[in-house]
Amino acid sequence: MNRFRSILITVAIGYFVWTLGYRIWESTFNNFAVEEIGVDAAQIGLTHAIREVPGLLGFLAGFLTLLLTEFHLAHLSLALMGMGILLTAGVHGFPALMTASLLMSIGFHFFMPANSSLVLMTVGQQEAPRVLGRLNSLSAAASVLGTLFIFGTLGRWGYRSLFGATGIAVVACALFLLLFHPAPAPARRERHPAPLRRRYWLYYTLNVLFGSRRHIFTTFAVYLLIREYRVPAQIITLLYLINSLMGTYLNPFFGRVVARFGERSVLSVNFALLALIFMGYLWVPRMPALAATAFPIPAFRIGSWLLFPALFATPALLILLGLFVADNVLFGFSFALECYFQKIALDRGEITPNVALGQTFNHLAAVVIPVVGGIIWETGGPQYTFLAGILIALACLGLVQWMRVPRPGVCPASTIGA
Repeated sequence: MNRFRSILITVAIGYFVWTLGYRIWESTFNNFAVEEIGVDAAQIGLTHAIREVPGLLGFLAGFLTLLLTEFHLAHLSLALMGMGILLTAGVHGFPALMTASLLMSIGFHFFMPANSSLVLMTVGQQEAPRVLGRLNSLSAAASVLGTLFIFGTLGRWGYRSLFGATGIAVVACALFLLLFHPAPAPARRERHPAPLRRRYWLYYTLNVLFGSRRHIFTTFAVYLLIREYRVPAQIITLLYLINSLMGTYLNPFFGRVVARFGERSVLSVNFALLALIFMGYLWVPRMPALAATAFPIPAFRIGSWLLFPALFATPALLILLGLFVADNVLFGFSFALECYFQKIALDRGEITPNVALGQTFNHLAAVVIPVVGGIIWETGGPQYTFLAGILIALACLGLVQWMRVPRPGVCPASTIGA
């Protein structure tokens, strides 16, 4: 039990720092790219697509764990992510922006499968949803801290100093974990990673669609708010703060819901609601009645700190902001897919390579969607981008009905954590 606790503490610290650094970067990157670099919709789509290329190489994590433990892979990746954030502080053109984003993304994407596998290889099937829910809650708390840090520093420091300080902090924490935190004993390894299995086809397919769904929203919902409604960085950050505060309290509950009702039922409701959210982003901007009246929202300061500037808001904007928060709440259930895989895995030795493969499939669409979505946006309009989101949500809703898990004690992976 002490060994498992030590592993979970390691996972929790790394996950907290990873989320903190990424949240600061994500909350301010789009505004930085538009306001200081001057990117257009096609360029922002290309930047996000290039940033997702390392996700396609996620399967390499399975090979790397033949040389490194998941612990070392996770925290070396965390240090690399911090370096990418640090380099973002010095970019002044579009090519440099893509280069820094790519470096950050390599660390970001290789951290995920290594850290997730540490959890799935440590705890049992009944505990996994609850543990992952608690980790998501910790992640939400890190997001709150990152958001408050942005509020307190962005107005005084600017984007570049904020990226520089964040990158240094992430690198320092990653090195601390590598040098001073005891690493868990390495698991017994096979000579080669597990191959693709037909048994896991649904897990792979849903990962492709999860990647599509995520990037339509994270790329183009934010871009719509910034470009069409001139939403400043502080308001975007405030949205992430609201999401994080809700996640802090809701994610442990989500873990209990998944454990109680099962992955198929929870994800079915999730994707039905997601289709409605995408419908909102399709229709609300096209309804003149919701854009006819604008009313001022005053600036909010604490002393000399400008938490967010004055803003003229329409009913359409307020609805879209609410849908943005609702989408992030629904995304809190995404760990249910990993819980599903844990239950169908034939052996615990197949968890790390197949979670990494799942990430690769996730990013097959994630690389294409931002580029194609940006082109569609510029040539046809944003409504067609969000129409694609509706179709993806409905496809996910249909596919999750195929989820079947073996009875307890039937699947060899039920010994995980024993």
